[in-house]
Amino acid sequence: MDSLVLPYFRELATKSIKVRDFTNSQDFKELKETNWNPWHGCVRVSEGCRNCFVYTIDSITQKDTRKLYQTRSFNLPIVKNRQGNYKIPSGTRIWTCFSSDFLLESADIWRAEAWEMIAQRRDCTFVFFTKRITRFLECVPKDWGEGYPNVIVGCSIENQTQANKRLGAFLELPIHTRWIICAPLLGQIDLTPFLDSRKIARISVGGESGLKARACDFAWVESLQFQAKLAGIAFDFHQTGANFIKDSKRYKIPKKIQRSQAKKAGLDWNPI
Repeated sequence: MDSLVLPYFRELATKSIKVRDFTNSQDFKELKETNWNPWHGCVRVSEGCRNCFVYTIDSITQKDTRKLYQTRSFNLPIVKNRQGNYKIPSGTRIWTCFSSDFLLESADIWRAEAWEMIAQRRDCTFVFFTKRITRFLECVPKDWGEGYPNVIVGCSIENQTQANKRLGAFLELPIHTRWIICAPLLGQIDLTPFLDSRKIARISVGGESGLKARACDFAWVESLQFQAKLAGIAFDFHQTGANFIKDSKRYKIPKKIQRSQAKKAGLDWNPI
């Protein structure tokens, strides 16, 4: 992995950092953000996992990503300072478990405690993405009801096959706020059968990063934005990926500008 990509991924996977809000929503314009990785490690489950950045980082130190372990920041949401206040302030958006999958089977032993911290910090918003949405009902706490209001669940898909496999079930689950995450986007996707603005709050799209990144075509992104607008669902294009095609021309885009280049496309949209 090149020097532009590695520092970003290492920081994202190993510690809590402030990141830009890619929702492009006025409601969250000044929102504080941080990352929380309660455990590290994952097992590939579909084609979108082939070039997973966690595997890439771990390979540098010859670590076996398939061996899950609890991180030192496991209790981060409830850690307090010397004054007795939470180190993560009220109103923070907490991007959760981005060095793993929150619904990973081997994390079952820790998830109940993670849910307790999430419930305790109802003054913060927790966001996690998963490729294992079919496990959802096995993994939620007893008091989940129709969903915790402070939890956003993103169902990750990379192609039409996974959209068809995951999204139907996703729509029927008791979740307060649902996002569809098309990343890494690996082909044209028709989301129209699943786009109910009463159930889906946002569609977020991004290309694949890394030296082995597969292509992301701008036409695929435009199509998804058109579908989102037609359904009245917020849309954001959060990164181009490293291997980007526009008007039949291929561009190699360094990690440090993939987000800014996506924003320059002007595709982000929010319903009035």
